[in-house]
Amino acid sequence: MRLAFDIITHNDNMIINVIKVLFPSALAFFIGLLITPILTKYFYKYKMWKKSSRSMSQTSADFVKIHNEKGELNTPRVGGIIIWLSVFLTIFVIYLVSVFFPSQLTGKMSFLSRGQTIVPLFALLAASLLGLVDDFFQIIGKGGYAGDAIAYRKIKIAAVVIIGALIGSWFFYKLGVSSISIPFLGAIDIGFLFIPFFIIVMLSVFSSSVVDGIDGLAGGLMAEVFAAYATIAFFHNQIDLAAFCAVLAGGILAFLWFNVPPARFYMGETGILGLTITLSVVAFLTDSVVVLPIIAFPLVITSFSVIAQMFSKKFRNGKKILIVAPIHHHFEAKGWSRSKITMRYWIIGVVFAVLGIILALVGR
Repeated sequence: MRLAFDIITHNDNMIINVIKVLFPSALAFFIGLLITPILTKYFYKYKMWKKSSRSMSQTSADFVKIHNEKGELNTPRVGGIIIWLSVFLTIFVIYLVSVFFPSQLTGKMSFLSRGQTIVPLFALLAASLLGLVDDFFQIIGKGGYAGDAIAYRKIKIAAVVIIGALIGSWFFYKLGVSSISIPFLGAIDIGFLFIPFFIIVMLSVFSSSVVDGIDGLAGGLMAEVFAAYATIAFFHNQIDLAAFCAVLAGGILAFLWFNVPPARFYMGETGILGLTITLSVVAFLTDSVVVLPIIAFPLVITSFSVIAQMFSKKFRNGKKILIVAPIHHHFEAKGWSRSKITMRYWIIGVVFAVLGIILALVGR
């Protein structure tokens, strides 16, 4: 009798946890759909797009052939606001319901917790606002700002390093985290080196922001990655974190609804910076940072293609291994349609996300 009761209780808790993860994700999606027309009106009213295109000194003739300059100069670049605003509104709505309609169910549905969601929420807010500042420089800036000069890129990298150092220090000093888990081998303690390792991972993930170059590409891949980490967190019994990742996926899908070709707006730095920084934090919180390159394989290969192209041009007398870097633009230069590239990237993303989930769960 006792065993039967325990089984029923366990099943009830499992159902509630599943609802706690899936319902906020759907809510974030619908909130995103509702706020988008309002935001889009202001995006276009105040012409929140770049006022000048990149110069030939920063691009190549091959890139110019495939580059949609007209779209770049007439499409708002702050669409990422929809993602993180959807996330914050969803968390706020669920929290208010738990306060004004207190019950065991509404209390359990709130996933705002110090141990699991405060840190990634702070990372999302800080990085998204930093990205928003960058976007505004691109919108109203002149000269080097409008062209995304190398000096300004260094400023962004420095900002990412500072954010990484702060959050990495929080992990190390406040949470007592100093090890990384390797599937089938267990945890390896790296001591104080955890902080620089955290910064390196964050910079590496941030470098994958170059994937945001074709309508719908970055949004689809990011939704898959966060859905994968929601699954990992759920099976690690980090239900609040799983709900947070699922809400992010829901917000991204709302953005993607309007970002598929022809894009109504671009994600911009406020979206891609917020997502890449938050992804790094989530990977460490789930103790699954080692499988991140597998789960986010399309992001990794995109970043690697840029690095490989740079090294090839530097050490092979200007010879290139790709027509245009990143690699998705290489396929575009070869004649692939943008929709074909996006769809195949999404398919590859799903396959590797599943492989990463399996490795994270089985190798634990």
